[in-house]
Amino acid sequence: MVHHLPSLPYPLNALEPLMSAESLQVHHAKYHGKYIETLNSLVDEAGLAGDSLEDLIRTQHGPIFENATQAWNHNFYWNSMAPPSAEDIDGSLVLRAIERDFGDLNTLRTRFKEAALSAFGSAWVWLVQGEDGRLEIQITKDADCPLRTGKRPLLACDVWEHAYYLDHKNKRNRYIDAWWEIVHWKFAEENLLNEIAASN
Repeated sequence: MVHHLPSLPYPLNALEPLMSAESLQVHHAKYHGKYIETLNSLVDEAGLAGDSLEDLIRTQHGPIFENATQAWNHNFYWNSMAPPSAEDIDGSLVLRAIERDFGDLNTLRTRFKEAALSAFGSAWVWLVQGEDGRLEIQITKDADCPLRTGKRPLLACDVWEHAYYLDHKNKRNRYIDAWWEIVHWKFAEENLLNEIAASN
């Protein structure tokens, strides 16, 4: 299996002014693309070219794991965002779950931002569903993801510096605020529904 760099699910300028076309182009083509290129070379040498990203994440360690995870994480991250719109989550299953487990959406946003700002160095911040069915915020360091801990990701925010430096320099807090304005709630809802269907 040759792993390919997937196209972005929207045009490069679709997230402006909250995320610039230049930032997306560099992040997607340069960083995400390099993880894919390196992974293909590594799995070919190791005789693992037939394994999916999910298989590699669950079974491998070291550089193969790191590049497979970064490839998967970025795929998920691009889909966690959508062009700015008045997307309404009122009455949705994901909002009901947020209200049950965090109290309200504003509390989730506050706690998510606190987690993102507390993460030292390179990290990812996730909204996940735990094995008990409840939603929680999870931080994974460097190249890691919730698939290794048995939790179901609903949304992902990349807080490696290359995700925001072009647009916000070292102001991670401004990037997090911008990210919340382009969250793709329908994607989170689909992930939650898929988990419910799989458990029935």
